[in-house]
Amino acid sequence: MGHHGTNRVENMSCPCNATAAETATGVSNANATIVEIHSVCMPPKQTAFQKLKHRVSEIFFPDDPLYRFRNQTWRTKLVLCLQSLFPIFTWGPLYNLKLFRSDVISGLTIASLAIPQGISYAKLANLPPIIGLYSSFVPPIIYSVLGSSRHLAVGPVSIASLVMGSMLSASVSPSNDQILYLKLAFTSTFFAGLFQASLGLFRLGFVIDFLSKATLIGFTAGAAVIVSLQQLKGLLGIVHFTGKMQFLAVMSSVFTHKSEWSWQTIAMGLGFLCFLLTTRHISMKRPNLFWVSAAAPLVSVVLSTLLVFLLRSKTHAISFIGHLPKGLNPPSSNMLYFSATHLALSIKTGIITGILSLTEGIAVGRTFAALKNYQVDGNKEMMAIGFMNMAGSCTSCYVTTGSFSRSAVSYNAGAQTAVTNIVMASAVLITLLFLMPLFYYTPNFILAAIIITAVIGLIDYQAAYKLWKVDKLDFFACLCSFFGVLFISVPLGLAIAVGVSVLKILLHVTRPNTVVLGNIPGTEIYQSLGRYREASRIPGFLILAIESPIYFANCTYLQERILRWIREEEGWIKGNNGNTLKCVILELTAVSAIDTSGIEAVFELRRTLEKQSLQLVLVNPVGSVMEKLHKSKITDALGMSGLYLSVGEAVADISSAWKAQPQP
Repeated sequence: MGHHGTNRVENMSCPCNATAAETATGVSNANATIVEIHSVCMPPKQTAFQKLKHRVSEIFFPDDPLYRFRNQTWRTKLVLCLQSLFPIFTWGPLYNLKLFRSDVISGLTIASLAIPQGISYAKLANLPPIIGLYSSFVPPIIYSVLGSSRHLAVGPVSIASLVMGSMLSASVSPSNDQILYLKLAFTSTFFAGLFQASLGLFRLGFVIDFLSKATLIGFTAGAAVIVSLQQLKGLLGIVHFTGKMQFLAVMSSVFTHKSEWSWQTIAMGLGFLCFLLTTRHISMKRPNLFWVSAAAPLVSVVLSTLLVFLLRSKTHAISFIGHLPKGLNPPSSNMLYFSATHLALSIKTGIITGILSLTEGIAVGRTFAALKNYQVDGNKEMMAIGFMNMAGSCTSCYVTTGSFSRSAVSYNAGAQTAVTNIVMASAVLITLLFLMPLFYYTPNFILAAIIITAVIGLIDYQAAYKLWKVDKLDFFACLCSFFGVLFISVPLGLAIAVGVSVLKILLHVTRPNTVVLGNIPGTEIYQSLGRYREASRIPGFLILAIESPIYFANCTYLQERILRWIREEEGWIKGNNGNTLKCVILELTAVSAIDTSGIEAVFELRRTLEKQSLQLVLVNPVGSVMEKLHKSKITDALGMSGLYLSVGEAVADISSAWKAQPQP
């Protein structure tokens, strides 16, 4: 490897904690201290089973959840097991009256928001309004025991409600076949919970990572527009309205039924909508006034209900909710519908709504956990949300998760623990038992106004603009998601967006980036020639950095791209009267893995370069890559002058060897 490499290897500790001096112990010949990189840095030998076990552990158990149980007594292990399964055992023993006061205030505050939102979102899912209140009672209690977030406020959310409503209503009419539609909603909720709990139980949370942030930005914005347009039915007083969730179909229905527009509904609906938007704007501008927007929906429901009640003899054109049954959640396990006729629809709806609600719930929980400097366990969250949805499907609830709007109110109101959800559920319980008759005259236009106010915040144009500035491909995925939801359908729009995101991953894998490196004068630092003006070429060398693992999917492309770099470099040398190209250095620091196809591509590249009288040198292959290169015998083929730990060392050592050669 040369004398420069000798000093560096002798004094450098390797990943396997074996120094060159230790390797050379007992060897009297000084030249024997020139140790090959692969013999110095080879990791300890492992059996195939040990390697497989380590790999599986890294994939499914990156957080090593069992480390706390090691070297513990059986009593301690029992306590740790309970804390692992039920986070309430972690913070419960430390709970006190001061925390309870904060949680009561926060719980009552979000209850004032959860009750009108629950009724509204149930309507959005084409379900009876009472189902929204049922879904705001049982799931929060279950989550408070199983969930690991202190600030997540659980209940129905707009996106999951919209997706469930659009997917189920495409096959079953919620008005003509109400019982079947309700059965499918509960069954979809069961499958959503089963899917979510399975992801947590088998630690497969990486599945939801295929919904990139760019995809979700476009999807939620498109869904927000469609949801808002659908609410024109309630704001305009239209009776006959399309059940489709496409922009053109909705707008056509709005103007086709102009004769059904009610000026009383329009006037009052727009008035309350302006009131809700104004309170939202006030709370956004002054966060300490968060309670203004939090209380606005309930105040609007009370005022609009009172107004319709007083004017009921003069406003026959205004539609209202009507009778809502009093009492606790009725059991619905007997309504779970596993018939082959609609089983596929229930499973598909459950999986899609499950993924969306899980993504939202975990994202919201982690957001507020970061603000308070504590951690939310993703797998526990999956199981908690999954179990609460499975239990909810048996107690007349539909898909629920953590709501961003309610969680934000909970955070600002001073929530300290998950007891906030219990307080909120208690308020909903009192409403279910005693206050249901008061909602009889609640007008539909106020529900529409509440939904519009809630979903309008999902249109994040600033985030979309940032995507455009930072990553055009991410912005393209965002647009595909947005327009797919807007003009095709909600599930297909989501599928298109996921497809674009997967395509982006495939492009990165199959077309990895390679850059030409140059030296920063006066240093041994090598950086991209295209990004650093100070960087300069080294005469006789072409230094390339590969910024991706080398797999069967990209090895052919990499081989061709390297050869093209060589041709371009030779063209540059010819045009600038530079020194003849003699050596190609591949900087492999970013190559985290290589497979047999990649190794064969390196062999082939070496043979090709030999025919062109070019030397191939590999620099700084990581441990696993080095191990495979060693086992494939490519290190023997490259020789001692073909492997280095840094570009600077390789350049210095090879240049010295060139100078030492006799001149013709």
